[in-house]
Amino acid sequence: MSGFDIGAVHFSAEQDGRNDSLAAGNYNATKRLLKEFLKEFHENNFVYTYRDEMKRHCNLGQYYVTVHLQHLASYSPEMSQTLAQQPTEIMPIFEEAAREIADEITRPRPGNEEQMPPMQVLLSSHAKPVAMRDLKADLVCRLVRLTGIVLSVSSVRAKATQLSLQCRSCRACLSNLPVRPGLEGYALPRKCITDAAAQGRPKCPLDPFFIVPDRCHCVDFQLVKLQEAPEAVPHGETPRHLQVYLDRYQCDRIAPGNRVSIVGVYSVRGQAPKGSGNLGGPGVRATYVRALGIALEESSHGIGGAPSDEEEEEFRRLAAKPDIQERLARSIAPSILGSVDVKKAICCLLFGGSRKRMPDGLYRRGDINVLLLGDPGTAKSQLLKFVEKCAPIAVYTSGKGSSAAGLTASVIRDPSSRGFVMEGGAMVLADGGVVAIDEFDKMREDDRVAIHEAMEQQTISVAKAGITTTLNSRCSVLAAANSVFGRWDETRAAGENIDFMPTILSRFDMIFIVKDEHSEARDTEMARHVLQVHLRGSVFGAAAEAAAAGGAPAVSEDEVPLDKLRRYISFCRDRCGPRLSEAAAARLENAYVAMRGEAKEIETAAASSAGGAVSGKHRQVIPITVRQLEALVRISESLAKMRLASFATEADVEEALRLFRVSTLDAAKEGSLAGAEGFTSQHDHEQLVQAERQVKRRFLIGSQVSESTIVTDFVRQGYPEPVVQKVLSLMLRRGEIQYRMQRRILYRVK
Repeated sequence: MSGFDIGAVHFSAEQDGRNDSLAAGNYNATKRLLKEFLKEFHENNFVYTYRDEMKRHCNLGQYYVTVHLQHLASYSPEMSQTLAQQPTEIMPIFEEAAREIADEITRPRPGNEEQMPPMQVLLSSHAKPVAMRDLKADLVCRLVRLTGIVLSVSSVRAKATQLSLQCRSCRACLSNLPVRPGLEGYALPRKCITDAAAQGRPKCPLDPFFIVPDRCHCVDFQLVKLQEAPEAVPHGETPRHLQVYLDRYQCDRIAPGNRVSIVGVYSVRGQAPKGSGNLGGPGVRATYVRALGIALEESSHGIGGAPSDEEEEEFRRLAAKPDIQERLARSIAPSILGSVDVKKAICCLLFGGSRKRMPDGLYRRGDINVLLLGDPGTAKSQLLKFVEKCAPIAVYTSGKGSSAAGLTASVIRDPSSRGFVMEGGAMVLADGGVVAIDEFDKMREDDRVAIHEAMEQQTISVAKAGITTTLNSRCSVLAAANSVFGRWDETRAAGENIDFMPTILSRFDMIFIVKDEHSEARDTEMARHVLQVHLRGSVFGAAAEAAAAGGAPAVSEDEVPLDKLRRYISFCRDRCGPRLSEAAAARLENAYVAMRGEAKEIETAAASSAGGAVSGKHRQVIPITVRQLEALVRISESLAKMRLASFATEADVEEALRLFRVSTLDAAKEGSLAGAEGFTSQHDHEQLVQAERQVKRRFLIGSQVSESTIVTDFVRQGYPEPVVQKVLSLMLRRGEIQYRMQRRILYRVK
């Protein structure tokens, strides 16, 4: 938040050439018209909108009124146009008119409240917003509407609106000197105005005045750093930032991560802050927006706003189609062949389940997290890129370039106040949307740990530099990662292909192992599809050419166009919050109990074949835990949300169970989730502990041995080779041993 007012008294020549006719002749007429508008404007049934609002607010001790610009335009188009062109001149008159009307309608008042405090007029508008990158010099001193994401918010401070000065020499006072609003200062007089010669005393020196703080009138103000919404940034461009000035009743209404709509005056600062060098000369001014109204936007609307009535009817017809779930899955990255179940899981992630508030005040997350693991060249990154374009709110990041602070929140020093302010990271900016993290395995372990809270509790708690707060990060996480060896190594134990901690794996609702399997038929189909994409520039190249010539549409009838899909997802997330029906809950309960019972039967059968009772070494079946049961509930709700249904049916539960089996359960059976919650058999764990103890006894600190030698020795002693490889992998990860001499020799460090 650089470039803020740092306490020096300065001024700007902004609006020096003000409209003299308005100031002299039309002031009273303008004030009279605005008073009539506030007093007489009414809607249906003659409800006086602003008169009632001012009376209600004044009774509560809140001296402000929110004026809708559409109402002013319908009452007086000329005044609405004048306000848009000359807001710095009209707004003081507007507030004075509001104060006089409030004074009239609140009489009689108690004796200690005879004088009505100043009223603040806040503006609201539904006009088309101006993009930050379109703010040019022709809009300076004009009324604009902006939308964006709050990146950081400064602490509330005080700014003088009326100054009192006193001469150091003769003690003469100048009282109630008006100061322009915003980041405008005041130029102190360089000479004393008293006549020293007439009083028979020496002449006052230059710059004699100082500010008397006790006699100044101040208001609260706050400085905000606003950033373009990710979906509004052109591809390959850097998001633009803008400083916003809030004052009085606008303070403390927003937090980092909020999406806001701001109506304000596009202004300039009159002097560059100290230390900036002012390389551009005195004519170069820094821009900011002085907010005249601020409103929180619905996160689910994204960039498109609320749907129209015609669009809503079209969405409801689309939701009524019997094959809507398959059609939506085919619409996910249609240029990528296959991966049907992965695409359906991504559909579930985009729509999400229902967030629930428990009676004790706690929340159950409704967002679904998906992890794609596997070989390179299986279109994982392309799927993430498509989700970034498809989701109403999305932030894409790569693991290697992402830090813990960049994903969650950081605390930086405010150059103006020298205090600390908090800036939200990717998961805060994506509140209500999706965070796509590519190269998830390339992140440092410390950085991955930082998102644990955000993935499960959907909050980010910060306690740094005296700032203790909690930010919302109600977003889904779609992550893609490769195995430890780049490609999936079938010759090694499957658990060695994954380098993730159990705590992060258990937070994903669906985990897919994506392998590049060799099949002549599939390879032929894949080659034909890829060549078609390159030859025609699109999978629908022929259709696109026909559409360009006025023929058929470029998108297949079985698929939903990207723009329509984005709007449909936003509509469903905003309007629908399905719950499990009684039958679906019973079916899910039976399935959960059946899976647990199946595990028990297999354990009993294994024990019977061994001729003994059930013990830890026989527990080789993957159990289903409560966390996975909640994941099944979320997946079922997301499938119902695709149909705009109020309740998830048994069919939704069956499809959720199938997706869970082909993703997380299959991955667990591969052994890739070894160490995750409920995914390691007790017998395997005992073998690992015993083998590690023997390796450390055989392999002393400071010694070195060939990897093949130690593996061969332990296999001869009866240990399975995958167990030995797993022990060595764990010791390498903990830094207890190191590879040397082109990974042929192992050296024991600790």
